[in-house]
Amino acid sequence: MSTLVIVESPTKARTIRNFLPSDHRVEASMGHVRDLPSSADEIPPAVKGEKWAHLGVNIEADFEPLYVVPKNKKKVVTELKKALKQADELILATDEDREGESISWHLQDLLSPKVPIKRMVFHEITREAIRKALSDCRNIDMQLVHAQETRRILDRLVGYTLSPLLWRKISSGLSAGRVQSVAVRLLVLRERQRRAFRQGSYWDLKAILDIQHTSFEARLVTLANSKVATGSDFDPDTGQIASGRNVRLLNEADAKELKARLLGKNWRVSSVDKRLVTRSPSPPFTTATLQQEANRKLGLSARDTMRTAQSLYEQGYITYMRTDSVHLSDQAIVAARSSVEQKYGSEYLSPTPRQYKTKSKGAQEAHEAIRPAGSSFHTPSDTGLTGREFQLYDLIWKRTVATQMAAARITQIIALLLVEGAGFRSTGKRIDFPGFFRAYVEGSNAALENQEVILPPLKVGDRPNCRELEAIGHETQPPARYTEASLVKTLEKEGIGRPSTYATIISTIVDRDYAQIINKALVPTFTAFAITSLLEAHFPDLVDTRFTSRMERTLDEISTGEVDWLPYLREFYSGETGLSNQVKEQESQIDPKLARTVELVGLEAKVCIGRFGAYIEVDNGSGVLKASIPKDLTPDRLDSEQVEALLKQKASEPEELGQHPETGDTIYLLNGNYGPYLQLGDGDSEKKKKPKRSSLPKGVTPDLVSLEMALGLLALPRFLGSHPETGAKVQAGLGRFGPYVVHDQGKEGKDYRSLKKDDNVLTIDIQRALELLAERKKSRNSRSKKPLQELGTHPSDGEPVNIYDGRYGPYVNHGKINAPLAEGTAVEEVTLEIALELLAAKASTSSTRRKSSKSTGTKKTSARLPEASAFSAPSGGHKQ
Repeated sequence: MSTLVIVESPTKARTIRNFLPSDHRVEASMGHVRDLPSSADEIPPAVKGEKWAHLGVNIEADFEPLYVVPKNKKKVVTELKKALKQADELILATDEDREGESISWHLQDLLSPKVPIKRMVFHEITREAIRKALSDCRNIDMQLVHAQETRRILDRLVGYTLSPLLWRKISSGLSAGRVQSVAVRLLVLRERQRRAFRQGSYWDLKAILDIQHTSFEARLVTLANSKVATGSDFDPDTGQIASGRNVRLLNEADAKELKARLLGKNWRVSSVDKRLVTRSPSPPFTTATLQQEANRKLGLSARDTMRTAQSLYEQGYITYMRTDSVHLSDQAIVAARSSVEQKYGSEYLSPTPRQYKTKSKGAQEAHEAIRPAGSSFHTPSDTGLTGREFQLYDLIWKRTVATQMAAARITQIIALLLVEGAGFRSTGKRIDFPGFFRAYVEGSNAALENQEVILPPLKVGDRPNCRELEAIGHETQPPARYTEASLVKTLEKEGIGRPSTYATIISTIVDRDYAQIINKALVPTFTAFAITSLLEAHFPDLVDTRFTSRMERTLDEISTGEVDWLPYLREFYSGETGLSNQVKEQESQIDPKLARTVELVGLEAKVCIGRFGAYIEVDNGSGVLKASIPKDLTPDRLDSEQVEALLKQKASEPEELGQHPETGDTIYLLNGNYGPYLQLGDGDSEKKKKPKRSSLPKGVTPDLVSLEMALGLLALPRFLGSHPETGAKVQAGLGRFGPYVVHDQGKEGKDYRSLKKDDNVLTIDIQRALELLAERKKSRNSRSKKPLQELGTHPSDGEPVNIYDGRYGPYVNHGKINAPLAEGTAVEEVTLEIALELLAAKASTSSTRRKSSKSTGTKKTSARLPEASAFSAPSGGHKQ
């Protein structure tokens, strides 16, 4: 008897094949084998004329979905049907969630098997889990299928009903989505808050005090028994102290006058408060919390996190990665506690096994949190994983193991000091027992050594000496924009969408240009403002977080059989106040001109959405002036001064600086989306050859640019000569980190050195370049303390590799990379080879973060040049 087992991916198929009997054949469906039509080409001719055909859902026949097999899946389906003919039994082993249940149902419906069918589910791919699942198969759960199908139909109805409206009223190619539009609105609301924000300023004092040859810091908190104002006392809408706050606001003069009065005076410790606190570990990962921590700690996007987690699951390293449960099985708890004992010792175990309760109403306790797979956990170093997979597995392993570790015990110390009627506060934190901190500390810059702030042993009546006293000015900051991590946290908290869809939602928002990622922050575009304003005015429920959350709860209730899916769809779409009638009523009331116009508080100019992006429109009395808005000009920064500059820039014609002496091409000084830049000639449109361009260095204004400077910039990188030892070329150029010289040996590699402050990239010669190249590269993390052991030099750059003694044990250092030694490893046992392996594993984290930022960065049309301080204009460099 032969059995056909169908899973979603080839990787999952390869892994599961190892744990099944030899007469079981495993094939992959490559995800969904059919779906609603994605384009008009996929609509069958028989229904193409139906008025509902464009939706892919027959709203006239109980919302019957029109399922089609995409062209790229037809070969897969043919192969699966062929394999089924040779089988005596079919096992559908797709993922255990609603989407996986739906895929199994589609396979059953499409393949129409004439042999017995079983549904096999498991939450980890290990021999034990697969064998157990094989003996405990069930039928397809139609409640889960209906819940997933309802969600799919609902999303299609919302998207395909509202998106055409946006095309007609704002611009073609736009889209709306049931969860996507709510997420975009969250970004827009935060940007509106930033525009409304008014900055406030305040001053205080910082003291550096000495006692018993130990220094510590203290901050001014009271003056004449009145609290000194801090940032939290300001009203963000006025930039003034908020109503009802009884505080003393210091300006610069006040602070400096107080500083002068306190210098040389006697300081006294008036109170010391010590509080013992305990901190317990966070729950194991869910889909949402994994995305948040991977973004904070590893710099991974939600999409990259889920791709990597999917790969780890399919290879059998972790349990199923789409879950909102924090439950751990008894097997997992035993494995985690065993890992704690082996790696950290029994004193680090929690007194009793620790279990977590899932708070989400829609979570399924039958599912587990994301954890290492199996009845015993492989340590990260034993997996053989590399790159992102190693980093993410390491994160999951540590978080899971930490759940069964003892609580951290901390002493918090608050010391108050008095001097001439001014009160200062000094705070410290001492870790008495690190507990789970040894394995895992939550947050972006989390490291055990960063958790402590050590104060000297202070007691009431002590009189420390004031070594330094500084008056410091502060400015209040606008509300922080959402990052991927904070947006995921908010969506989950508000109950909007499913955590498994967050990665797709964020990717869609960015890919469709509704937001751009700037320094990890999600910044909404002006198009996002226009879409949000239209939906708020005419379809407020669809972008209301509470309405969307209630909808999500209803979909969960459909999966449990508490709500019937068909009546719900009818009411939502075809009811008296349903989406279909809303669109019909509202469309005639929407003026396209107004819909394309974004009204910004405090700005007289109008922002409009056009075919090629956003632009400003100003009526100066004699006509309407228009100017494109650069992509890097964010909505919160657009003010009257920026409008004036954009209009002035638009009015100015491209300036001709002169002709290139060799080619005769004209050199232009132009303005673009990313600021002023130089251009050589006009290019060749027939040959699709673009002209050479170079942006101006930051801080160099157009009035400083001469023809000589322009020729020099357009000539970079320039050849200086050949290296006397290798014969390879030496060049000078400008890069991301400023001006440089490079010894380019082709396949042998490139050796870079940054120019010094007095060097000029346009005039540096070969002799000076060779001097710089001969200098040893400086370590970015040079240390003054003596190493415990010097192991030698790193083969990649000749930099020293040493072992140092740290607060929490010895570690290997190379440049800016520190790698702790394994628990119980003696310093004398560590060779250079062992150290290089430790450093390579540690370096993979920062390497992946850099690659991730490159992949998500905005592509610019002109090269970045250094700041003016790193670029000395040659003599005669002023414009004639």
